[in-house]
Amino acid sequence: MASTTDIPRQPGMPVRFERPSALAFLLYAVGLGVLVWSLDGTGWSLAELATGLPALGDFFSRAWPPSLERLPSLSSALVETFQMAVAGTVVGALISIPLAVLSARNLLGGRVANAVARGIVAIFRTVPDLVWALIFVIAVGLGPFAGTLAIAVDTAGFCGRFFAEAMEDVDKGPAEALQAQGVRRIDTIFCAVMPAATPAFITTTLFALEKAVRSSVVLGLVGAGGIGLELKVAMDMFDYPTAATIILMIFGLVVIVEQVGAHTRTRVMDGH
Repeated sequence: MASTTDIPRQPGMPVRFERPSALAFLLYAVGLGVLVWSLDGTGWSLAELATGLPALGDFFSRAWPPSLERLPSLSSALVETFQMAVAGTVVGALISIPLAVLSARNLLGGRVANAVARGIVAIFRTVPDLVWALIFVIAVGLGPFAGTLAIAVDTAGFCGRFFAEAMEDVDKGPAEALQAQGVRRIDTIFCAVMPAATPAFITTTLFALEKAVRSSVVLGLVGAGGIGLELKVAMDMFDYPTAATIILMIFGLVVIVEQVGAHTRTRVMDGH
């Protein structure tokens, strides 16, 4: 008698999960064990969560209605946060272009230049933006300039990696045709490779901007400017109505930026 695995699948039928091999089953078991170990190490407790819900409800009751007394100054801080995100993203994206060109394999430079560029991008990416903010606060002092520099470095690492991958994935035909005609490699990059990768550049930069808007709020908590500092002061002073206003303003800014970014990405992918 044929087993169920030997029965041919009829057209239109959903694909069944394949029975995992012994190695795959072992890996699943290890992953489950790591998850349980992580939950235990972090003190995950549904009982404590249930116990803390009344305190959360008390916070919302004390924070409502939001206070509008400091709306003008909070609006200025929100604008500063957006300015930090835009400036840091643009500067970081520009810095990432030469790093990406040197990081992309078989594009420009030798193995040493490629390894150095990839190392710089890796350092920019692996060090959290909050750490960069602390470093730049020491270097240039408190204020939005430190936050902008932190976002620029973080964006350079983020965009540098994906820009390099985008240039590696483009069709090599046009570039090889230009090189066969004696065109210099650097000119080939700017005339064939980068134009083909431009849509990916734009979408990646928009993702970086959305990321920077959220990051700029957190950077304000360490004195790097923006509305994050206002939120920290409001929470420290137990001024929950003002904190609620700040949270709603941050939520509105993030939603607007994400919606504009999604619309722009759709237009770019459609060829507009």
